[in-house]
Amino acid sequence: MDFLSSKRFVTTALVLLVVLNMVLMGVLWWQNFVTRSYRSVEVTRFYNGGPGGNAELVLNDKQKEAFRKLRQEHFRKSMPTVQKIIDFKKALIAEAVKPEPDRNKISAIADSIGHRQAFLEKDLALHFHELASLCTPAQRDSLQKFLGNIYAVRFQKMNSWHGRPHRDRDRDGDDRPRPLPPSPPER
Repeated sequence: MDFLSSKRFVTTALVLLVVLNMVLMGVLWWQNFVTRSYRSVEVTRFYNGGPGGNAELVLNDKQKEAFRKLRQEHFRKSMPTVQKIIDFKKALIAEAVKPEPDRNKISAIADSIGHRQAFLEKDLALHFHELASLCTPAQRDSLQKFLGNIYAVRFQKMNSWHGRPHRDRDRDGDDRPRPLPPSPPER
C-alpha cells in the first residue's frame, strides 16, 4: 500500500492544512483590526530637527502638563470642524464624479471647505500663541523654529513622490522640475 494515498495520511494532511489556514487568517485579522487600536503616539519631547541645529525645547513638568492640556483642548475643539471638512470633501468628490456635475454646487462646497480651513488656521495660530505664552523667551524661539520646521517638512513631502520632485510638461512636451516657491522672509 502506498503511504501517500493512505486515508490516515490524507486526513492528517487536510486537518493540518485547515488548522494552518485558520491560524494564518487569525494572524491577518489580528494585524488589521486589533493592533490598530494600540497604535497611539504621544509627543513627549519637542525637537528642532532643522538644519540650524538640534536644540530641544526643554519644558519643566508644569509646562509639559499645561502643553498637554492645551493640546487636548485644541484638538477636542477642532475635531467637529475637521469632521465637517471631511464630510464636505466626500460630497465634493461625489458631485465631481457625476456624469454632469453641478459647477455651482462644487463651488459652494469648495467655499464651505475654504471657510472652515481658514477658521482652523486662525484657531491653530491662536493655539500656538497659547503654547508660546507658557514658554520663556528662549523656549519661544525654539518653539517657533520647531513649528516652522513641521510645515517645511510637510511641504517637502507634499512636493515629492517617493523622493522625486513633481514634473510639469512645458508646451513642447519635455519634462522639467517644478520650481520651488520662494521661502518666507525671516523675522
